[in-house]
Amino acid sequence: MRFDHIGIIVADLPVGIQMLRDQFAVSRWTQPFSDPVNDVHVQFGCDAAGTCYELIAPFSANSPVWRSLRTGSNITNHVAYVVADLAAARDKLIAVEFSPVSDPSPAVAYGGAHIQFFMSPIFSLVELIEAPDHQHQYQEDGTHPLAGPAAE
Repeated sequence: MRFDHIGIIVADLPVGIQMLRDQFAVSRWTQPFSDPVNDVHVQFGCDAAGTCYELIAPFSANSPVWRSLRTGSNITNHVAYVVADLAAARDKLIAVEFSPVSDPSPAVAYGGAHIQFFMSPIFSLVELIEAPDHQHQYQEDGTHPLAGPAAE
């Protein structure tokens, strides 16, 4: 497994971008992705140390992130890892008492590669991404306007 990102739920991508830019000097951003399969909009940002953050905003009224936004809980939502073989990584997690909380599904932000979420024995959410060669395509801050959820 290779660390990929920390997922943070926001009501709106531009608001999240502004907060991470102002408070944590996140200055490189990917273009936003609209993902109707997972019912979210996402955008990735990277700070000077190389830490990647995924901002996650609701795509529709049925989005799974609305509950966190309504309650203000689980806003720092998950830690994600890239794996070469999702089935093998899933089996290893299940063997150490992680529980799947979703079925594998394709993710637009990873070119359709499959992702799956798990709850750890200490109740932290982990995402596995079957995209071993994936690299986020960042642009320096200011090279494109802040894109809202509708942009792709």
